[in-house]
Amino acid sequence: MSASLEGQLVVAISSRALFDFEEENQVFETGLDPASNPAIDPGIDPTMPPGVKKDAAYMKLQLERLDVPAKPGVAFSLVQKLLAFNDAPESIGESASPGAPRQRVEVVVLSRNDPVSGMRVFRSAQHYGLNIQRGTFNRGAPPWRYLKPLHANLFLSTHLSDVRAALQAGVPAAQVYPQSARASDAHPNQVRIAFDGDAVLFSDEAELVFQAQGLSAFQAHERDKAAQPLLAGPFKPLLEALQRLQQAGTSRMSIRTALVTARSAPAHERAIRTLMDWNIEVDEAMFLGGLAKGEFLREFEPDFFFDDQTGHVNSAALHVPSGHVVSGVSNPLL
Repeated sequence: MSASLEGQLVVAISSRALFDFEEENQVFETGLDPASNPAIDPGIDPTMPPGVKKDAAYMKLQLERLDVPAKPGVAFSLVQKLLAFNDAPESIGESASPGAPRQRVEVVVLSRNDPVSGMRVFRSAQHYGLNIQRGTFNRGAPPWRYLKPLHANLFLSTHLSDVRAALQAGVPAAQVYPQSARASDAHPNQVRIAFDGDAVLFSDEAELVFQAQGLSAFQAHERDKAAQPLLAGPFKPLLEALQRLQQAGTSRMSIRTALVTARSAPAHERAIRTLMDWNIEVDEAMFLGGLAKGEFLREFEPDFFFDDQTGHVNSAALHVPSGHVVSGVSNPLL
């Protein structure tokens, strides 16, 4: 029988979202080999002839660092904690043989890296004890097309075009901000994830009213439609999958979710009632009425935060790992 990922939470992630490859990426983006720009890394062999194709310089650098574990990237904590759900030998309410962990989460690397650089990705994962066994390395080609056969529940990448394509294909996806603050280590046995509401968990129906008619019209619209559930946004499937994982539970790991939204009363009620209609629970809800989200997220200490508006993501990234959900009226196709 062939292998199957059925019933698992599948997270697809790019190598730059998982590991800090910003220094190496500088070599790729500039197209400069170490001989013409030795300041990038004085330890690189300066005898490389000038004019080498830029991905060749990148590949050479990654190969030279093959045995040097990459530093953790923005989404490292999220991946590490989700994979910990596989380590527990017994689920709450399940009878399982001691020492026989159940596979609940699968993490797959989908990378624009070349196969040679992929060796360093897998070695770095092994160094940190991340049980990541699957990956595609496409040497510059868009990897998002492999999300469909994976039945991925989430895709994290630093490439805007890949994220946009994934969202259009119906996969929850976010552009990781590489310079985001790293996650706190204060909650080693709890995955903490925060979501914006409109255009993330919910459709952008209400956001359209706000942008076209202003705050007063938005508040009136949401008050009048308080009992009418909002349509689903791109991240509803992920929240559902996280709730299933939480309900399966383990004795050592849990999930805590938060809705962090610019809504305020009376628009709060429709958001809460929508989640109730979906039979989905969140642990915390913050209705901030336009206040900057960053400092509130700093106190919640999520392993990741998802928002559709770059202003909110920039504010959050100063404090917590953050990603841009490129969907809805705030992110028109250019």
